[in-house]
Amino acid sequence: MTLTRHWIVGPGALGRLIALRLAGSAEVTLIARRPLPAEQTLITPEHATLVRRVDVALIEALPSPLPDVVHLTTKAHGAEAAHAALADRLPAGVPLVLWQNGFDVQPRLSERHLGPVLCATTTEGAHVQDAAQVIHAGHGHTFLGSLAGRHNDLAVGLADVLSSAGLPAEAVDDIRVRLWRKLAVNAAINPLVARSGIRNGELREAPNRARVEALLAELSPILAAEGIAPPDGAGIEGWRRLVWQVVEATAANRASMLQDVQAGRLTEHEAILAPLLVAAERHRLAAPVLAEHLAALRARADELAPPGDGC
Repeated sequence: MTLTRHWIVGPGALGRLIALRLAGSAEVTLIARRPLPAEQTLITPEHATLVRRVDVALIEALPSPLPDVVHLTTKAHGAEAAHAALADRLPAGVPLVLWQNGFDVQPRLSERHLGPVLCATTTEGAHVQDAAQVIHAGHGHTFLGSLAGRHNDLAVGLADVLSSAGLPAEAVDDIRVRLWRKLAVNAAINPLVARSGIRNGELREAPNRARVEALLAELSPILAAEGIAPPDGAGIEGWRRLVWQVVEATAANRASMLQDVQAGRLTEHEAILAPLLVAAERHRLAAPVLAEHLAALRARADELAPPGDGC
C-alpha cells in the first residue's frame, strides 16, 4: 500500500504539525471548515523556522485525487461530525487514523469507518500561534495500532512515513492499553491545570500536589479493574511515577485543556474523564474527585456556544 497522499482533517496545532512535517516528502492537503493560508510556518523545538506551502481544501469541496490515508486530528468532541462530513465521499477501503485524546470516539469510529482504522497516541507537543504559524513545543513519540489488533502492515508503513518526516513513530499491538495510559495521565493533570490556570510544573507545589495525589488514588483502582497497568511497576506507585515524570518533562507547558479554556473553546473533558467514570461505575468504585472535575467542566461547557465540528 502506498502512503503518498495524506488528507489531514482538522488543521489545529497537531494537524498542522503533521502536515508541515509530511509536506517535505508527501502530498498533503489540509481539510478545514474555514480558509487558511497555503503558506504555513512551523517553529521547531530548536527554534528553527520551517516554511512550506500546503494545499488547503474546504470540507464542503473535497479535492481529487482521493487520499491514500486520512488523518482525523480534530478534538475528540468534533471527530464524529467531521468523519460524517466526509465519509460518504470516500470510497470503501481508505485508511483512517484517529489522533484524538481519551478513549471515547475511537471504538465507535473503528466500527463505523468503511476501511482500516488505526489509533494514534502521541507525546508531540504543539500549539497554534496564528492562522499561518504553529509552534512545535517539544519532540515526542507516537504509537500506532488497531484496537482489534489488525492492519499491522499499514501501521508499520505509516510509522515509517512519520518517522522519516521527523515525527518518530512505532507500530504496536497494544494501542488500547497505551490510549488508556495516556488518558490516565491526562486525567491526573489536565483538569487541575485547566481549572487553576497554571502550567504543568506548578502541580509540584502545595496544595496542587495533594490534589494530584487524590486523583491518583481514584485512578489506580479503576485502571486495575480495567486491566490497565502502568508501564513501570504496578499499582498506584507505578502510576505515581508515570504522572510525575510527565509533569517534570512538561513543566513549562500549558496543557491542551488549559489552552482550550484560555481560548474560550470546549475542552476534551468528556473524552478524558467520562470513560473513567463509566468504568468506575461498572466496577462499583467511588471516584468523587474525578466526578467533581467532570461536573465543573460540563458546567463550563454549558455556558459556551455549541461547538462546531472541530475542523
